[in-house]
Amino acid sequence: MPRGGKKGHKGRGKQFSNPEEIDRQMKAQRELEANGGVEKEEEKSSGSDDSSSEEEDINKKKSGVEGLIEIENPNRISQKSKKVTELDVNAPKELSRREREEIEKQKAKERYMKLHLEGKTDQARADLARLAIIKKQREDAQKKRDGLKKEKEAEDSKSKR
Repeated sequence: MPRGGKKGHKGRGKQFSNPEEIDRQMKAQRELEANGGVEKEEEKSSGSDDSSSEEEDINKKKSGVEGLIEIENPNRISQKSKKVTELDVNAPKELSRREREEIEKQKAKERYMKLHLEGKTDQARADLARLAIIKKQREDAQKKRDGLKKEKEAEDSKSKR
């Protein structure tokens, strides 16, 4: 049996590029090579911001080894930076699953404690019943002590006479 913790990738799903997308990219590359930098100036004057920003990301000068090696990886996701004007500071922040569960747990605990203090939970009812029994037992014991004390005082007063 082989040792080591490395496992194969046989179960992973494969991603394939759309043929139309590949053709469109190849056309754009050919036009870029044929026109040079003229295409960029025409797009800026036409006013199509969305398409020009996408092609600027593709056409930007690659630094280091990226400029020497041409890589066509359809699985690679290019990171697009957001502009300051696109950022929404007032938007509610998405909470992680753990944070959401923690908040829900705290709210549930607070609701339970509120109901418990009002005496509406089963545990609160059981506690109140137990307290009532204990209170009654204490009252009975107090009455019994008082009765014994009165009897003792009565005997003492008879013996003194």
